[in-house]
Amino acid sequence: MSFPSIHFDPVSKVFHLQSCQASYVMQLYRDGYLAHLYYGKRLETYQGSFPLRFLDRAFSPNPDAEDRTFSLDTLPQEYPTFGHTDYRTPALRIEMPDGTHITDLRYHHHEIASGKPTLPGLPATYMTQETEGETLTIVLKDKDYPIYVKLHYTVFRHNAAITRSVQIYHDMTCPIKLLKADSMNVDFRRQDFRLLHLPGAWGRERMETIQKVQQGLMTMESRRGASSHQHHPFFALLGDETTETWGEVFGFSLVYSGNFQAQVEQDAFGCTRVHMGLNPFSFSWLLSPAETFTTPEVVMVYSDRGIGEMSRQFHKLYRDHLLRGQYKSEERPILINNWEATYFDFNEEKLLALAEVAKEVGIELFVLDDGWFGRRNNDRSSLGDWHVNRDKLPGGLPQLAKKIKAGGQRFGLWVEPEMISVDSDLYRQHPDWCLHVAGRPRSESRNQLVLDFARPEVVDAVYAQLFQLLQSA
Repeated sequence: MSFPSIHFDPVSKVFHLQSCQASYVMQLYRDGYLAHLYYGKRLETYQGSFPLRFLDRAFSPNPDAEDRTFSLDTLPQEYPTFGHTDYRTPALRIEMPDGTHITDLRYHHHEIASGKPTLPGLPATYMTQETEGETLTIVLKDKDYPIYVKLHYTVFRHNAAITRSVQIYHDMTCPIKLLKADSMNVDFRRQDFRLLHLPGAWGRERMETIQKVQQGLMTMESRRGASSHQHHPFFALLGDETTETWGEVFGFSLVYSGNFQAQVEQDAFGCTRVHMGLNPFSFSWLLSPAETFTTPEVVMVYSDRGIGEMSRQFHKLYRDHLLRGQYKSEERPILINNWEATYFDFNEEKLLALAEVAKEVGIELFVLDDGWFGRRNNDRSSLGDWHVNRDKLPGGLPQLAKKIKAGGQRFGLWVEPEMISVDSDLYRQHPDWCLHVAGRPRSESRNQLVLDFARPEVVDAVYAQLFQLLQSA
């Protein structure tokens, strides 16, 4: 059998996704509910093992009053919503025009296609040929309103990864408000997990931490505007005895560098729900009828050969199907950065002397760091003034770059275009161009403010400075 393969059995209403190492199985149940059946080691065929079980559980509410065995509060769901008998954390929460928050998604239709669709405006894995994989798109629709949710699942031919993303759109006559929109959800019908995640701080990023998953909610997130050094947008579920080289691992990685949230929730009945995506903290999105909202992509990797095999599968996928550009497959040059050698105290002569010594030990690229622009003699000024400090570099960047290259090295330059100093010409001309709330103090970090790149005039001004600067060299 060739891989990947995505099958739908119209009789059992079972979807079976197969990668080279894993199977992912879902089933349409009852009146179009999409239930999760299995995620784990690859199965040749799914033969109904580990079927759904329905029991009368006290205080789990029932959508059908005549059937006390059925509740979304205990159903392993593929993309759970808010307000319809499930008390666990939802993947999707929508505020309707009347202020209510109930969403009841049911199966509408599905498509299986070769290749992988792009995610507009977002970084994502890609395929160069349609034969590299297949994509399943399941469209869910609210039972009572024209609100649609597309669940995208892509399986790669030569990798153990399955990617997930979601698109939301509607045909209402007025906007709806998205309050939470996760990229993926998995309801595992087991509880014997340990959680591996990567917290940290500046200078000690991504510290491997493993802890037992217990009943309750565990959260990994960033609210800092970036995925940040304090928590990496990755986590993995490990079996009780999993090691670097043996045992089951389920890894989840978000391809996004902004605010994120990942949660692991274990309920009273032995179900472990995991979901990941944009952080709902201080998030809302007014979705008009003509618009589609697309979530960032989550990459899921299963391994039955320990943490190391999971890592290798992620690395292989990201090298082959996420990286782009000249250096995707090329060896990177060995570089020296002048920062620790000079800090702000340098001139052309000192830089050239450093480059000459670096060349003698085989360094191929010289990168000029902070301090070359404006009146940047300390970290309190000139961010935003991207023109050369002629006191330090009388010949400008063109002369320095030419001399560096004549010595047999390539020339690189450090910039931080998203930042602005209060002590800068740009801030004095446009104090409203930084991120701020009118009438409130402007909070600085590292003596810096952040430019508002949501404003086209800000982007245009910084781009024009950098274009002229880089073109000159």
